[in-house]
Amino acid sequence: MFQHILIPLDGSALAETVLPHLFAIYRVNQPKISLLRVLDPSNISPELKPVDPFDWQMRKAEAESYLNEISRRLTTEGLRVDVFLLEGRAAEMIVDFAYENRVDLIMVSSHGASGISGWNVSGVVQKIILRARTSVLIVRAYHPPQEISGEMTYKKVLLPLDGSARAEVVLPVASSMAQTYDCELIAVHIVTKPVMPRRTPPSDEDMILAETLTENNRLEASNYLNDLQSRLGSKVTTRLYVENSLVSALHHVVEQEGADLVLLSAHGYSGETKWPYGTVVISFISYGTTPLLIIQDLPPDQMELSDAELAALEQGSR
Repeated sequence: MFQHILIPLDGSALAETVLPHLFAIYRVNQPKISLLRVLDPSNISPELKPVDPFDWQMRKAEAESYLNEISRRLTTEGLRVDVFLLEGRAAEMIVDFAYENRVDLIMVSSHGASGISGWNVSGVVQKIILRARTSVLIVRAYHPPQEISGEMTYKKVLLPLDGSARAEVVLPVASSMAQTYDCELIAVHIVTKPVMPRRTPPSDEDMILAETLTENNRLEASNYLNDLQSRLGSKVTTRLYVENSLVSALHHVVEQEGADLVLLSAHGYSGETKWPYGTVVISFISYGTTPLLIIQDLPPDQMELSDAELAALEQGSR
C-alpha cells in the first residue's frame, strides 16, 4: 500500500473535501502524512508590485495557524501528521516536494480557492496531476462534502482491467481495501468491436472476420476474468461487455454500478512511457465524476520528460 501521503491544501473548504478520503486510505496501513500549504507571491501581487513585508508575514502566520488547526483535527482522530509551509509557485512546489520526499500518493481536491468552475479539475490541480510522477487520488469537489471523520469508507470499488500486467498493479491496493472495509470489488473488462473505417460498407467477409475477432477476444476476456476470480475469490465480482467504444462504455458502467471509487492503473496494455497516463485515465481525469485513484505503474526514472519539461530544465540551468 502507500507509505507517504501528501495532502496539498490552500486554505479553502473546497480543498478540504479530500480529507474524509484521507481517513479511508489511512485506515489500510497507517502511512506517513504530510500536509502542505504553498504561499504564492504572484497571487498576492499579480501586477509584479513588491509584496508588503508586513502583509506577507501576516499571511504566513495565518497559513501556519490554518495548517496547525487541520493537523490538530486529524491528530484528534488518531492520524500521524506533519505540516509544511513553502513559498513559490504552488504546482511546481507541490510536485518538487513529492519527488524530494518520496511521496507515493498525492491526494487532491479537483478545485480549491479559485472556486468551482466548468472545468472538471482546476488549473493548479491539473498541473500537479500531469507532472506528479506518482500515484494520485482525485476527489470531486463539486459533490457535497462529507464530514471530516474516521467514518468515511468505500463500499463499491470499480476496477477497469484490460488483461495486461500493467493494469493489474491496482490489485494489491484493491485487495487491501477489500480486507479493510469489506467493500465490493467490481472488475470490468470491455471488449471493443473492430473499427473498419472506409468509404464503402464492409463486405460480408469483412463482417465475418470482425465478428470472429470479437468473439475470440470475448472468450479470451472471459477466461481472464475467470482466472482473476479464482485468484481473488469472493472479494471480486466481474463484468464483461462487448461495446463499440471502450472509454464511453467504462464511464457508463461506473455510473450504472454506482461506484464510489474508480481504481485505475496509469497505463494499460497499450500505454507508453512517453506520457504519464494512458487515454482511459486521461478521460477519467477530464470527464469522470467519481473519486479516482490512479496507481502509477512506472517509477519516475522510467517516464520520459516532455519537451516543455526539457526546455524548462535547460532554461533553468543557464
